[in-house]
Amino acid sequence: MTPSSSPAPHSSPPSASQADHRRTFPPSPETSGPAVTWWGKAWVAALESLSLDPARLARGHAYADAGHVDTITVTPGRVVAYVRGSRARPYRADLRLRTLAADDWEVFLDAAAEHPAHLEALLARTMPSALLDPASPLSDIPLLPATAGDLLPSCTCPDAGRPCKHAAALCYQVARLLDEDPFLVFLLRGRDEREILDALSRRNAARSATETRRPPSVPALLAREALDPGRPVGTLPPPLPPPARPGTPPSYPQTKGAPDPLALDHLATDAAARAHALLTTGTDPIAGLTPWQDAVRIAAAQPGSGLTAATRSLYTSLTRALGRTPAELAKAVAAWRQGGATALEILDEPWDPPAGPFDRARSTLLALGHQDFRPSHNRLSTDRVQLRYGRDGLWYGYESDNGNDDWWPAGAAANDPVDVLTLLLGP
Repeated sequence: MTPSSSPAPHSSPPSASQADHRRTFPPSPETSGPAVTWWGKAWVAALESLSLDPARLARGHAYADAGHVDTITVTPGRVVAYVRGSRARPYRADLRLRTLAADDWEVFLDAAAEHPAHLEALLARTMPSALLDPASPLSDIPLLPATAGDLLPSCTCPDAGRPCKHAAALCYQVARLLDEDPFLVFLLRGRDEREILDALSRRNAARSATETRRPPSVPALLAREALDPGRPVGTLPPPLPPPARPGTPPSYPQTKGAPDPLALDHLATDAAARAHALLTTGTDPIAGLTPWQDAVRIAAAQPGSGLTAATRSLYTSLTRALGRTPAELAKAVAAWRQGGATALEILDEPWDPPAGPFDRARSTLLALGHQDFRPSHNRLSTDRVQLRYGRDGLWYGYESDNGNDDWWPAGAAANDPVDVLTLLLGP
């Protein structure tokens, strides 16, 4: 399909919707080096493929490295910043992108929700490559600039180049912002982080219940006849067959004094999934969880990362009931998203693995030049990264500030410790 997108006119002020979605980033100090994440590099590659003047790009890159880009404001379809050049008065650089139409967002979100790992990666603030891969089924929904008319730079300087060095400096600085927050890609196309996570979370929770199916015809019986004391035993109609999938909860209104609609939606979706599993398998999938594990599971199902206004009340209620702290719950949520109850056990309990995979992992890391890993129980640690071997045979990554023994789960688990280490340290 061809995306139906429309560029915002250059002269129009931000709309109310844009103002609601505005994000502002303070000036960065002098920096060096290019974008480091693959999505930041993809943004730079898209910019450089659209430019006809490598010399202007090089000067813009130097301006960005020298800290010439002041406060950056990002709204749907637009990035604005003042860039200091050779004159005393800075120039205003402006980048315009086409925002996606509502139909294109629906196609994109439906396709992304087909793979729950996409949501898990986004919650870990990592951009799944399939969402930006030109060879993927989503290639017709452009997130990065793809054509000369898709990224429209402008500047108040007298240079007529597209982009001039000031607009190019802003482009390179945006790439570094994308390194830190991949959700800016979506904001530039029209949707903010909360909208994306809510939409994907909703689709992942209920994607298998989007169609209402009519139950097969069964013999009917009036209630008064079924309750008739004189009715012979065993003559009731057979029970209805279970539905193929859990049902979808209704839409809850935002009413003053009522519970939060998103919280109600989560509870109803969760209850429907548990009831369906109990009905079809005879077992409750979370019956074996401890109160702490269930609290972590509930908190981990909320969209977003960290304590936001929407999750702060939930975290407070759960931790108060269990005698824990919000920081403990936040770390446990990161572990749960890494690998469920097994990853939570890895977070809480060191253990002594038998000789074999653990020793082979140490030898492999040594052979690859990683001499600084210190073994302890099921853990291999440096000052900044840690690999933990689980009872399930998988390796789990952890990170900590240098010299600070406060380890947080990071990335996804894998069979090969080298894969986990590569994800932690980058290619």
